[in-house]
Amino acid sequence: MDKPSGTAGAQSLRRSLGLLRLLASHHEAGITLTEVMAASGLERSTAHRLLSCLAEEQFAERDPETKSYRLGIDAMQLGFASMRRVPLVDSCRPLMQKLARMSGDTVFLVIRQGDYCLCLHREEGHFPVKVFTTDIGGRRLLGLGAGGLALMAQLSDAEVERIFERHVQEFAQANFTRERLMQAVKLTRKNGYADISDTLTVGVSGVGHTFMASPGTLAAISFGAISQRLPARRKTEMAELLRQQLASCAGA
Repeated sequence: MDKPSGTAGAQSLRRSLGLLRLLASHHEAGITLTEVMAASGLERSTAHRLLSCLAEEQFAERDPETKSYRLGIDAMQLGFASMRRVPLVDSCRPLMQKLARMSGDTVFLVIRQGDYCLCLHREEGHFPVKVFTTDIGGRRLLGLGAGGLALMAQLSDAEVERIFERHVQEFAQANFTRERLMQAVKLTRKNGYADISDTLTVGVSGVGHTFMASPGTLAAISFGAISQRLPARRKTEMAELLRQQLASCAGA
């Protein structure tokens, strides 16, 4: 978790922020002290001291029965406050509105948050049947949605395998075996965009493409529509539209 370079004298703060990210990526199921130690590389005394401090300040909470840790109320309040005005959303909103008008479908903006992707914004198209597969602020496991699959495809095979191992049951609920997930990742890399059909919701398809939101921060924009509106040919067209529009923005 420690980084070899950075602001001098900020090691404890850096470790605490790393633990907050770790808690966020395991917020739904929670994470035990032992698992925190394994994931962070921190010694037991250090991990326990930092988690206890976060809990005292209500940035973390500990389940008295399972002994697992999750984000606390203050951490979530900060997150909700930040959602009111997100610079990335402000910069992407005009493009998303344009894509929604051009396609008629719902457009989503997501970023990676640990093993999940977080929906920062969505824009509705004019087509009367709306696809709202995720809400603003909602999280979904990487690899299941179009945007999340596009983001996952940027990871190494080893990291994809580790994510699968950590969430075997969640992937199983979406009928994803290890082989199916790796096939989807490899196809996404080959095509240059993510293509999903009936992954989480029967009758819903999507196309997603990544872009560099800022140095070191990858995001994805995706279309979601009923499957009748996204046959193979139109998926290719929507993927090309995404590529062109994102490239245009990057060059602006």
